[in-house]
Amino acid sequence: MTQSHAVVLVSGGMDSAVTLALAREAGFTCHALSVDYGQRHSAELVAAAHTARVLGAVQHKIVAVDLRSIGGSALTADIAVPEHGGAGIPVTYVPARNTIMLAIALGWAEVLGAADLYCGVNAVDYSGYPDCRPEFIAAFEALAHRATKAGIEGTALRVHAPLIAMGKDDIVREGLRLGVDFAATVSCYQADREGRACGHCDACRLRAEGFRRAGVADPTRYA
Repeated sequence: MTQSHAVVLVSGGMDSAVTLALAREAGFTCHALSVDYGQRHSAELVAAAHTARVLGAVQHKIVAVDLRSIGGSALTADIAVPEHGGAGIPVTYVPARNTIMLAIALGWAEVLGAADLYCGVNAVDYSGYPDCRPEFIAAFEALAHRATKAGIEGTALRVHAPLIAMGKDDIVREGLRLGVDFAATVSCYQADREGRACGHCDACRLRAEGFRRAGVADPTRYA
């Protein structure tokens, strides 16, 4: 039986690492994709390459898209990263980031003849980003069927977001079951060059709370 192929978005963080491990467990030959979009640090891309290698992706591609040229986010412009969450969509939201990343993944999937895309978005313990919600995933999948040669010719394109309804503690447990090395992942919005976390931003606080609720020692490397 021919093994199916999937393109998996891998950011270097804990959620995408667990997503890649789940895609492998589901039997897919995984092609890992990371996007160098002008984010504050390159440590997450180093972590993404490590994750792709140790979790068995058959290849890892980094595509550069200069979102810093349009700015609009604390991750792509000279705007301070907030250390405490607030009301509404936070300034760490990168305009259209997941739409752009999934579009690149969709293009590569067409080239590979893959019908499955995986992404690690989460709508439970997250910062409130609009492109991390079930409605977004459903809308993008519908778009994929109408905007691609593969979809028009009848390929059933699927966008998988296996973590979307999980809390961070559930994600931690799944990762441990699958053998994910969380110490090698980088989630912090302003990690230093060695990938050490600040411990104060939204991403750090959500991650630390996930380990606490799961009853697991936090392996994150802090600055």
